[in-house]
This record gives sequence, C-alpha cells and structure tokens, in this order.
Amino acid sequence: MAGPVPGEPLARLAQSYGVATEYRPAPDRAVAVPQEAVTAALAALGVDTADPAAALATRERELAERLLPPTVVLRPGRVPELPEGAEVRVVTEDGETRTGPAALEDLPYGVHRLAVTAPDGRAGEAHLIVAPDRAPGVEGRHRGLLVQLYSLLSHRSWGMGDLGDLADLAGWAGRALDVGFVQLNPLHASVPGPPVDPSPYRPSSRRFPDPLYLRVEDVPEFAHVAEEERPALRALAEQAARLREGVLEKDASIDRDAVWDLKRRALELVRAVPLAPGRRAAYAAFVAREGRALDDHATWYALAEVHGPDWHRWPERLRDPRSPETSRARLELADRVDLHRWLTWLTDEQLAAARRAAHEAGMGVGLIHDLAVGVHPGGADTWALRDCFAAGMSVGAPPDAFNAHGQDWGLPPWRPDRLAETGYAPLRDLLRACFRHAGALRIDHVMGLFRLWWVPQGRPPTEGAYVHYDAEAMLAVLVLEAHRAGAAVIGEDLGTVEPGVREALRERGVLGTSVLWFERDWEGGGRVLPPESWRADCLATVTTHDLPPTASRIAHDHVDLRHRLGLLTRPVEREREEAAAELGEWLAELDGRGLLDGTREEDVVRALHRFLWRTPARLAGVWLPDGVGDRRPQNVPGTWDEYPNWRLPVADGEGRPVTLEELSSSPRLHALLAALREPVEEDGRPEPPG
Repeated sequence: MAGPVPGEPLARLAQSYGVATEYRPAPDRAVAVPQEAVTAALAALGVDTADPAAALATRERELAERLLPPTVVLRPGRVPELPEGAEVRVVTEDGETRTGPAALEDLPYGVHRLAVTAPDGRAGEAHLIVAPDRAPGVEGRHRGLLVQLYSLLSHRSWGMGDLGDLADLAGWAGRALDVGFVQLNPLHASVPGPPVDPSPYRPSSRRFPDPLYLRVEDVPEFAHVAEEERPALRALAEQAARLREGVLEKDASIDRDAVWDLKRRALELVRAVPLAPGRRAAYAAFVAREGRALDDHATWYALAEVHGPDWHRWPERLRDPRSPETSRARLELADRVDLHRWLTWLTDEQLAAARRAAHEAGMGVGLIHDLAVGVHPGGADTWALRDCFAAGMSVGAPPDAFNAHGQDWGLPPWRPDRLAETGYAPLRDLLRACFRHAGALRIDHVMGLFRLWWVPQGRPPTEGAYVHYDAEAMLAVLVLEAHRAGAAVIGEDLGTVEPGVREALRERGVLGTSVLWFERDWEGGGRVLPPESWRADCLATVTTHDLPPTASRIAHDHVDLRHRLGLLTRPVEREREEAAAELGEWLAELDGRGLLDGTREEDVVRALHRFLWRTPARLAGVWLPDGVGDRRPQNVPGTWDEYPNWRLPVADGEGRPVTLEELSSSPRLHALLAALREPVEEDGRPEPPG
C-alpha cells in the first residue's frame, strides 16, 4: 500500500502531529508507511483527514497563533524562547507568584504554571517543568540479582513468591552475598480473572501494585482474627500449602487464579478485624494521599467483579468514570470499593517493608522495580484515564531483521497531545508511584519516551506508523521524579534504537541495558566486544527473562525448545551449528582471558560472569535461575498456550524447583556471586591469588 506523498498536505499534516510517514529498519533503507496507517493515527489524535488541505491549513494557523506550547521545559542554564518584551508570570506548584524579567530565574524543581503576554497582545499559558539536568547516579559498582518474584517460592509462600519472600531475599542476599541490588519483574496490578493474565507486562494498572503478592500472615490484623474464624483461616492455609507443594514437588505450574482465590478469602476474614487507631490513621493518610486515582482504581475493581474485567463491555453509562451512574455505582458498591483501597494500602505497606529490608541489609542500590511499557486496553488505567490513551491503537514494533512480521503487544499508547495538555500529570503520577519504594527504576522499552509504533486495531503490525512524543518533556518528567525519589533510572534500550536516543538518555543520566550475547563489535566484523569497550553507564547481564537461561544456551537446549514449539524459521541443524559456533567463540574468548577454570557447564556460567565483571558496567546482574542451573526460560516470546510463560518456579538443571531456603545454602549460587567479587587487574584479567 502506498504512503502519503512527501510534501503533499497529508504528509505535512502528519508531520505537524509527530506521525512519521516512513521508518528505517536499517540506516540505508527507508520504508513508506501505508496511508491508511497515517490517517488512522491522526484520527486517534482527533484529526479529521477527510480534507487534508483544510486540516493542514487549520493546524498551521493554530501553531502560528499559539504563543506557548501546552508544556514548556526549563533546564538549568537554559531559558525558553519568548517574544522580546513579553510579560511573564510564574505560579509555582507551592503557590508562590513571580513576575517580571527574573520570573524564570532560580525556580525550584517542579511543575509550575507559566503565563506570558506578548507586546502585540497575544497571551498564552503553559505548564512549566523545571527539572535537573540528570537523574541521580549510581555511586561505585554493584553486583546484584535479577528475579521474577512470582517464581521464587519459600516454604511460607501460598503457591507463588510474595512480598514476604522478597523481604527475606533482600535481607539474606544483602548480608550473605554482599549484593547491591535486586531487580524485579513489574509488580503492577493485574487484570482480574479467571483467568488472570500471567504476563507482568500486560497489567490492568501500572499506578498501583498487585495485592496478589501480599504475604497474608504479615498483615498485622492477621494475628487478631476472631477465634470462630480461625478454623476457616487454617483451612485456607492448608489449601495454600497444597498449592505450594504442587508447584515445588509435583511439577505443577504457578496458578495465580487459585492463589488469589485463597488469598482473597483469607484477607476478607482479616479485614473483619478493626484497625487500631494508629493503623486507621495510616490507612486514612494513604487514601488521602492517593486521592481520586485510588478511588477510581478501587471502583474499577469493584465494577469488574460485577460486570467483568473489560470496561468496554460494561453498560455504557459505567464506561465513563465521571458519569452520574458511575457515582451511584460507587456508592452502591462502597464496601467492595473500600476493600480494594485497603488491599492496595496493604500491598504498599509490604513493598515499603521489602525496601527497608534491602536498605537494612546494606544494599547500595536496593530494589530495582520495573515499569512495563503499557497497560491492558480494558483495565483500570485506561478506564480512569481513557482520554489520555489513543483509542483503536496498539503499541508494537515494525518488521525488522529479527521479526519479519512485526509485533503487536496489545497495549494502547499514550496520546502525546493529551499528556502535554495536562503537563504530563498522568506520567508524573505513575512515575512517582513506581519510584516510591525503589532504589532504581527500570523503564521497559525506554525508546517509547521518544516514539512508539502505533498499530491500528484489526490491522497487522506491518501496517503501523511511528508516532513521536516530546522526548524533552518526557525525559524532564522522568528526571524530575527520579530526583525527588533519590533513585537511579535504567532504560531497557535493547534492539533497534533510533539514532540519537542513547546519547539523549546518557545526557540525562539514564543508564542503559547491555546483554552479553548482544555486545559485539558490529562495525568491526561482529566479534565479541572486549570488556574494556563496554559502556560504563549500564546494567550488564548475561541473560534476561526473555532469553534462554545461560545453562540452556550452553547445552543448546534453547534451539531444541524453539524447534519443538515451531518457532524456527530455518532448519534445526543450521540453528544448532550456529549455536555451537557462538559457544565455541565464547569459550575461546574466556580461555584466552584466563577466565575459564573448567569445562563443566557451571564453570562456563561462572566464567561468563567473570567476563561481565571485567566490563566497566556500574551494575552487573545475575539472573537468579543461572545460580542454580535452571534451563527453562521464564518467557518464550511468540508463544502463548504452547509454553507455560510466567508460570514456572526457579528450578535446578534437572527441573526440580528450588526454594528460597535452598537457594540460601546453594554452593553453586555462592560460587557464582563470588566470581563477581574477584579483583580485576588493569588488563581485565583476574589477579593471581595471594
């Protein structure tokens, strides 16, 4: 399908709204975007393209007459361009009013209101974001663990890992392993089931955490459940023990629906216990702090219990969170609404306890939380903020060398125009919530701060278009909220990255992500990139949750798995040959650097991590399953029911689940972490003993 003709009204109209009419899968190749994708993206931005010339004329007139954009960014040492002689007034977020030529000088960090009147009488107002130049950095170097929390079960878990397990992991790992951080999967609130969507990257809400991760026994009121209710509570705990045993001893997958059914019933018994005065005051303060956002969140979950988890299928009068009918429903369901507020508060408390455990264990960074790239189209966030999301659009990726068909992630994108009109309030609120209990925050697909591939509903991902965001404003908000929280930022910048993006992120203090298997000298023949040539400002790992565990890659199990699942596009023999050649190259590299002290799988895993530690990366992460020889990936992209994605416990090389208690005494894990403590000579080789 043909794209808009460059220079013609439709192409110019698209450009004025940040909709790209072509993309580059490679630096030397441009691909035109189908005209239908361009008009669909413009329609999602509220632009009528029936007469492109008329729409363009209206747009150009609006831009010419506009004195200020909806949001203005002010960085240290930089002053926004304003008409000479303009009158300036700033009202800070604390209510202070400043006027005159010096109004923009020495402003505190924050989001203020700016009003400008030009000498010709034109006037304009805007949100004014004043942010530091850089996000807080990471002092020194730290090694840490990467774990999908649900997969880490202890003998106290109710069928999946929970926030009590996280606090125990942090307390033990910080003290016994001397790690500086634990990076987690997103703990965002999930879409209720059954079935609960197991993917942590497709949540109902990114603003609030998931009570599915609650440790029921750690709720203070648990100890005071009425005596007559205790038999029911014990029966639920016994069922939870059977769930746990099924996962740990009987090869069962993690069943979130069963876990939540038991926890919900137990928590409803706990809720009958009156809050003590101090606890009641803490709950009231939490509800007041979170305000309308929490009310909307809890209301959505209460309505979902009645009408199902997709608000697009609710009675029309309830699809608007501000309608009179929704207000009446909120009153009618007041007890259930308060239940979901209470559950959110409890989860927030246990997240705070886990962060304290990491801090008290001496971790230099602490917990690294993960911000998913988007939310479920029918979930709580899109209902509460529906005007801020592009209707009929889904985020994905265009075709590239790794996926000829492109990708559709089924996640609605932010509308850049609505974000700007609100001073990026929804993004600010989201980031503030995510930073609250984090020593650092990982931003999934951080390139989405610059542009996202919008796929029209019902169309293949090959027929999408890139829509650009105001990266200066998006980054300013990110840096501002990181500064307020005193937390570092890590951007997941793997894959195809637009030129200039990594440079812009580095300028703002955002660390990147480097994965050993992808770090090669692509401009010099594709050889293994020497450790000294790696970037320092990054989180470096050998593997991730979307890649095979290291033991699997060494044994080429990942090739056989993809072959069984029908995911290979080439003969399996060729895939095995390439996997063997890659491993052979790495073995030679490790041996040549004196990092390989044996030929066992465990020796190779340890040597790869020694290599990692010889890079200058500020953060070096160990995928926790690598510490026990797990061969099963947590997620196989491109599969759904064919593989138990996001439902597997951490296991050893034989597939036997390993509990948190067993991990704490694992010689293999201790030896692997010790490899990231070895001193390094200037040439990158390990120093000799003694």
